[in-house]
Amino acid sequence: MEQQKRQRSGGPLRIHWDDFETLLAIAETGSLSGAARHLKVSHATIFRRLGDIEKRLGVLLFERSRRGYLPTQAGEELAATAREIEARVLAAERRVVGRDLQPRGAVWVTTTDSLFAGLLAPLFAQFQQEYPGILLDIAVSNQPLNLTRREADVAIRASKAPPDHLVGRKLVDIGMAVYGRRADFKEGVGELKDLAWVGPGARLLDQPLRDWMFEQGYDHHCQFRVDTLIGMLNGIKAGLGVAVLPCYLGDHEPELIQLTDPIEPLSYQLWFLFHPDLRGVARINSLLDYMTAAIREQKERIAGTNRKPLNQDEHLNDQPDHY
Repeated sequence: MEQQKRQRSGGPLRIHWDDFETLLAIAETGSLSGAARHLKVSHATIFRRLGDIEKRLGVLLFERSRRGYLPTQAGEELAATAREIEARVLAAERRVVGRDLQPRGAVWVTTTDSLFAGLLAPLFAQFQQEYPGILLDIAVSNQPLNLTRREADVAIRASKAPPDHLVGRKLVDIGMAVYGRRADFKEGVGELKDLAWVGPGARLLDQPLRDWMFEQGYDHHCQFRVDTLIGMLNGIKAGLGVAVLPCYLGDHEPELIQLTDPIEPLSYQLWFLFHPDLRGVARINSLLDYMTAAIREQKERIAGTNRKPLNQDEHLNDQPDHY
């Protein structure tokens, strides 16, 4: 440890490796309390560490103001260096972790709540039966996690254009269609514009769906809005109206019925994505190959192309031309 605190010339270092972690946490959170939460230490510990660093360097690193802790020029230079160190450490970790030939160890997977509930949960269970040496740690979140910073190893997500800095594989096409509660359509289906709709809330990241509903005139019939696909599904089941859902989710529910063919402008692709540094890691490749085969077996259901025809007394009078 003492050798780590000395320069090659033999003199003592004024700043240590763990000092950069402290400075970066303060710079990115803008407060001592935020840095303390991030590093899982007390506020007093961060206060003491910062004072010690500034004393050793003989320079003020942060200005204290009502807006929080703002880095001085010296503080910003050290924070930038800390970001470079963090990026290099994470890259080295990605390169060396899991380079064994046997598929074992943990894989951190991030996916959305709708994909987990409507498609992936049983596949994960089957995968772990076949690969008991691999532990899957699933982060179910509708907000994307940063794979570069190792917030997750793998992302299984719907996308029209996945990030260029990640690698992976397109698994299947995801169809989107209008679904309703089966019990509400025993006597047939009238015009969609005459129905109550469950619409996407403002925080649901699906602008194409909002645009489509506005263009088709369905937006004005929304009596209920919600910011997750699972919430929209539950709105249908509660009898609040019809809604557009991904077919893997709508077809997963026996209470629902698919009322339209897949809506082409709203389709997505399902991707398995990971950082390039994880190429060649046995457990990642095992999960990739397994999920590819298992999901593609259901490609028609996921695309919504296996829709059962409506009864003869059911009809749709206002399907858009692009169905």
